Amino acid sequence: MLIVNNYEEFEAHLGEVLGISQWHTITQQQINLFSDATLDHQWIHTDPERSAIESPFKKTIAHGYLTLSLIPYLWKQIADIRNIKMEINYGIESFKFGQAVVVDSEVRLKAKLKSIANLRGITKVSIEAELEIKDQPKPAYTGAVQFLYHFNS
Repeated sequence: MLIVNNYEEFEAHLGEVLGISQWHTITQQQINLFSDATLDHQWIHTDPERSAIESPFKKTIAHGYLTLSLIPYLWKQIADIRNIKMEINYGIESFKFGQAVVVDSEVRLKAKLKSIANLRGITKVSIEAELEIKDQPKPAYTGAVQFLYHFNS
């Protein structure tokens, strides 16, 4: 796991792959809970019987936004950002969904430091994010997320 204590330590990794998270299994329970939270109960996500018959995937699939919402959880497995007063999810850009994530798939995040800037004492990083699906050649998505880190000093 990468440990970062300040801007300079972060900047030293510019352009590098920072790491890869552990595998996380997408369960039907997680999909259903996400459906409830977002009020998106489309059958392709929540109805295993109908999906087995009518879906091109023959199983339910995770919401694309569910897979995006895993970024903070998986990112914390890659990097331990210490000595901060506050961390803010600042933005997302250029995300492309390359492949559906079917229920019971295992996914993991691969993260690369795309850019870093010092904004008057606040560290802004852009992380290239790729969600890999176990035993699949194409990722679920690729894109970039931005975080703001307010280091103590």
